[in-house]
Amino acid sequence: MKKLFFMAVIAIFSSSGLLAQKIDFYTPGIVRVTRDNGEDASKNVSLVVTATPENVAVVKKSEDGKTVYTTDQLTVTVENGKVSFADSKGNLLMTEGEYAFTPRHTGPDRNSYKVKQTFSVEPDEAIYGIGMLQNGKLNQRGEQRRMEQANTEDYAHFYQSVKGYGVYWDNYSPTFISVPENGMAGELVLESEVGDIIDYYFIYGGDADGVIAGMRHLSGKVPMAPLWTYGFHQSRERYATQSELLEVVDKYRDLKIPYDGIVQDWEYWGSPFLWNAMEFLAEGFPEPQKMIDHVHDQNAHISVSVWQSFGIGTKPYRELARKGHLLDFETFPPSGLPGWPPRDDYPSGSRVYDAYSAEARDIYWKNLSRLHRMGVDCWWMDSTDPDFYNENDRDLDVPTALGSLRSVRNAYPLMTVEGVYNHQRDVDSTKRAFIFTRSYFAGQQRTGANTWSGDVASSWDAMRKQIPVCLNFTLTANPNVHSDISGFLAHDYNTNGWASAKDNPQFRELYVRWMQLGAFMTMMRSHGTGAPREIYLYGKKGEPVYDALVDAVKLRYRFLPYIYSHAWQVSKNDDSFMRALFMDFKNDKKTWDINDEFMFGRNLLVCPIGRALFTPEEIDRSGKFAEVDWNAAKTYDVYLPEGIRWYDFWTGELFDGGQTIAADAPISRCPLYVKEGSILPLGPDVQYANENKYDNIDIVVYPGKDASFLLYEDEGDNYNYEKGKYSTIPLKWNDKAKRLTIGKRSGSFDGMPLSRKFNVKIVGDDKVREIRYNGNQISVK
Repeated sequence: MKKLFFMAVIAIFSSSGLLAQKIDFYTPGIVRVTRDNGEDASKNVSLVVTATPENVAVVKKSEDGKTVYTTDQLTVTVENGKVSFADSKGNLLMTEGEYAFTPRHTGPDRNSYKVKQTFSVEPDEAIYGIGMLQNGKLNQRGEQRRMEQANTEDYAHFYQSVKGYGVYWDNYSPTFISVPENGMAGELVLESEVGDIIDYYFIYGGDADGVIAGMRHLSGKVPMAPLWTYGFHQSRERYATQSELLEVVDKYRDLKIPYDGIVQDWEYWGSPFLWNAMEFLAEGFPEPQKMIDHVHDQNAHISVSVWQSFGIGTKPYRELARKGHLLDFETFPPSGLPGWPPRDDYPSGSRVYDAYSAEARDIYWKNLSRLHRMGVDCWWMDSTDPDFYNENDRDLDVPTALGSLRSVRNAYPLMTVEGVYNHQRDVDSTKRAFIFTRSYFAGQQRTGANTWSGDVASSWDAMRKQIPVCLNFTLTANPNVHSDISGFLAHDYNTNGWASAKDNPQFRELYVRWMQLGAFMTMMRSHGTGAPREIYLYGKKGEPVYDALVDAVKLRYRFLPYIYSHAWQVSKNDDSFMRALFMDFKNDKKTWDINDEFMFGRNLLVCPIGRALFTPEEIDRSGKFAEVDWNAAKTYDVYLPEGIRWYDFWTGELFDGGQTIAADAPISRCPLYVKEGSILPLGPDVQYANENKYDNIDIVVYPGKDASFLLYEDEGDNYNYEKGKYSTIPLKWNDKAKRLTIGKRSGSFDGMPLSRKFNVKIVGDDKVREIRYNGNQISVK
């Protein structure tokens, strides 16, 4: 027996000759396994993995034709060329199955292989992650598909098991995945279209949070997003003029509807020949700087859509073409003339840029920096899949700076998003780079980008699917995710003429429920086409639908101290915002496949209303809008996980876990529960996130168990928090003593309130205690 710090290299024979298999311990719980078929595996420089192997203490033992490597977390056994993994107690986690190298004989990748590896899955072993799949499933058992990035579905080449391990498959080509049906033992298959080697990482974390932490250790931590990005964002497809956009900006302030962001969608650049010029060239935007300044004067922020393709009349197209950095396949827009269907006799000539080239990324940023210098606050990076118009095998054969497009296809979102993030960080430390984008890949969490689920339909079915979409996305170690509130495509609700969807009670109910769901996503953004989405078009104060929409937005702002404090836990301690129930209640097996509820942070159980309660779910195409009693009482079944009691957030009523209840579900709110033993910091009513210094916060204690919460604050923007300029205040509740302790504040930052007021409320006690706090510990009984 030998204790050593090492990388194991094992030579075994395959059908095609000598095959080298290597095992690298990156940490005691993370193992890299590679196999090559005569290639040099060390040449495989990862686009995703940024970590290097640590000096891991490993005990090696060889006997009876097998070699066993043991750390304090894992036992890795190699026998007959196959690798198996067990935890420190000897519980088998996963065993490799068959692998294969299939030579490619044609095209630019003819000297490479199709590479395949299989992994064991037990009969009742739940599998999560994979990516952003519009299949409505949380547990991905039975899933079979070709993974290639697209508008509404993206893939991370990563999955994790309810047994507490994950696998990251480090290959960027389109990859086939097959997961055995639930209840059947079998092999999970991963087969990539192009690869020189088989290369994967086994991550043992003990639970989902540990697996996520391991993946972030490998591929990058999550930076803090600005405070304002957690506010409400209003968008539509699209504001055709700057006066349209500014009308919304001003009207929201006049009506006192809180918001922080206004979003300008595409075509502010003018004709399709000027596609993505990264300049305001359309006639409706004669004074773009004045427009941006006015948004800022209203204490709001502006996000602008940018694409990865360029029209032939643009400056970036000409420079990229001259350098050979445009990819030769048809993309959006296909036609240079407005309208649909496109005119094939007037092709647009638009081309996607080669984001795999460092020089091309430099050119992209050089052109984008024009908007950055104008003060644009956020980049809406659309079509980061990127869009194909008529994808075929020839398109995937086009060359890029890193080989054929096929060989690196699925990493495109990472490359283009990271290019913008890194460039902005290099030149601007005054405000945090913030991006929301349509596509992603493993490792993209290190840019802080927030991925939305693409152009999904405005339907109850689509809304229901967004919950498992976001949860599985989160389980690939990417915490920042959201959807277009109300769904993008509202055309089907226009049963009474163009844009009549906004007057259609069926669409109004859907919009309200999606808004209530969106209040607990990591970005709350209303957007779509077929009908405008501005809240004031859906009634007026005192009317149920309007009030419900506004109340959902106000609730979001009420939770900002909770959300921003949790953002610190995500960044510092690898936590997640939207949490599948099994992450916190794994012992309750019912939670393993609940796809319509989630935890938001560690304390809130969110139970969105996923079906119509007031109107027919099926769209009524008669064009006649029926009268609806929006004040009618409704209920909705929700499941409360076992092992803990739950408080109704709205009423304070206490329920035992482990049961399904008929929750009150008026149009004004969705069911929301707080687990006993929680502390919620809740902020005052504000019109925008940075309106005050949050020196008057409510602290609400939900008794029944001891509780703690770390209140985090910083300047709200810039990167000074990375230099230690932030503060934390620990809050602790001793349930037996019925005592709340507000601990000594640690740290400081510019503009920090030195004294403040906390309004302490214990649920079940009507008394509110006002506490003056100056940074020193204080206890309240």
